Amino acid sequence: MRGHRPALRTPRVRARGAAIAAFVALAPLIPSAAAAVGSQEITAQLPYDCALPSGPQRVTVRVAATFPDRAAAGEAIRPTAVTTTVELPAEAVADLTALKATTVVPETRLALDVAQREAKTRALWRGTGPARPVAVPAAGPLTLTTTGDAPAVTAVANGDLTLTATDLGVDLALGTADGAPVTPASLTLTCTLAKDADGRGLLATVPVGPSTTPAPSGSPSPSDSAAPRPGRTTAPASPTVPGAPKGPTKPGTPTEGAKGRTGNAPKVGDTRAGSSADRPPAPPCVKKNPTDKSLNAYITGYANVRKLSGASLIPVSCVQIEQGDPEISFPPDGSIHLLQKSDAYLDYQGRKQTPPFKSTFLTFGFTPTTATMILEQAGPMTVASDVLLVFPDNIAETYVRAPLVLRVLDVEVNGTRLDVGPSCRTQTPLSSPEPDPVTYPGPHLVMLGKGQLINGTDATGYVLTSGGPLTGEVTIPAFTGCGAGGEDLDRLLTASISGPGNYVKQIQGQTCAVGVEVPTEGQCTEDRQPYVVPKPER
Repeated sequence: MRGHRPALRTPRVRARGAAIAAFVALAPLIPSAAAAVGSQEITAQLPYDCALPSGPQRVTVRVAATFPDRAAAGEAIRPTAVTTTVELPAEAVADLTALKATTVVPETRLALDVAQREAKTRALWRGTGPARPVAVPAAGPLTLTTTGDAPAVTAVANGDLTLTATDLGVDLALGTADGAPVTPASLTLTCTLAKDADGRGLLATVPVGPSTTPAPSGSPSPSDSAAPRPGRTTAPASPTVPGAPKGPTKPGTPTEGAKGRTGNAPKVGDTRAGSSADRPPAPPCVKKNPTDKSLNAYITGYANVRKLSGASLIPVSCVQIEQGDPEISFPPDGSIHLLQKSDAYLDYQGRKQTPPFKSTFLTFGFTPTTATMILEQAGPMTVASDVLLVFPDNIAETYVRAPLVLRVLDVEVNGTRLDVGPSCRTQTPLSSPEPDPVTYPGPHLVMLGKGQLINGTDATGYVLTSGGPLTGEVTIPAFTGCGAGGEDLDRLLTASISGPGNYVKQIQGQTCAVGVEVPTEGQCTEDRQPYVVPKPER
């Protein structure tokens, strides 16, 4: 396997053929200021052909975003108000009901060609669905809408910059209204832009550089007239380059232009490096006595509390990771897998827990209740990665397993303190459906992250070193030890909170390789803390 290193210990391992693709820093969290005069709101309706269990289906996709009217070379252009709406036809809904799914949680991955002056690169727009699962109708179409941040794009020269939609991936987490497990637990739709799409997928054109001759009042300039406006798509996209890689790539990966030029390609995303004071607020995350296998990262996210019809924010937390040695596996089906099992633990002020966090819900639908809680690790946390090596599209699945006890520190009901005492906690750790109960017995949270590693490009989705989204579903056990002064509050908290079907979505940031001699630019602070502080996503 050419270009492969024997371990996934650094975030910059390259893949050639059946090897592992590069793991690099995530796109920046803080947008650069743009000097655009105004903005343009674009809406495009595009036909896609998606592979479903029953066969290919035509799916309508609507993409909306806001771009600046004009930008200068070297300035970052960040799309805002990005939404992707997928309209599944009745035939696709029948596939979901055949799988016994009554709810879905959608995520989308829209790949775009970003082109200027015959040179182009690729960007990936990720979208996440609502905090609560979407009900699957018994019959008829189903509309799924996702929102998310898009990476900044920087043109390096003057001239029109175009963004053109290409491949689309739709990940559906399947569930039931009563929280019962569904097999399979997820379904991924691979979609290609239909050949009869208007404008061949062109979403937006942003003129870059100074305006030429001032136009009469109310008249657009020639460059401005090429920009798509709401409800329509205009000029065709740049022609496909023979031999250019297909499928989504990580922002910032150059793609050879029609004349073989890559140096003038637009830049997608950027990396930053500096002190911990330069990054968004985060708790300390310093590894003591690191080894050459040590990584650390920040995590955050949301966890639904189904009984209270709300979601609780999981605060930014530090996780310390010790990577295991990778192994090559050759199962009887003839496939090739790269396996790696790592150990991890939460780290807050020397304790294996999250920082304390507050959540407010309407108990019984009308009483505002605020609780201060922590998630406390009650045993080993494992990170098991499995990369299926299939040239040129390697598929990664990572299971994170953690026994976490939910402790309640303080409660206020309608502004009045309710004394729950010092020992209020769940009787056992949170539990999830476990796909391998023999190897991993006992109650614990299970989260799954999926990644795509395309030959010669960088990872998308979740990979341990570059981070990404992890999702799961948990049952909150009954509570014990709650109350003070002889008052037993166990049954009150159990009736209000405990139960199955609580969706969890966690975002892990880019890791920092702690044991290296020189911290990696854009990934580590000078004192070897993670530079990237992720934002929670619903």
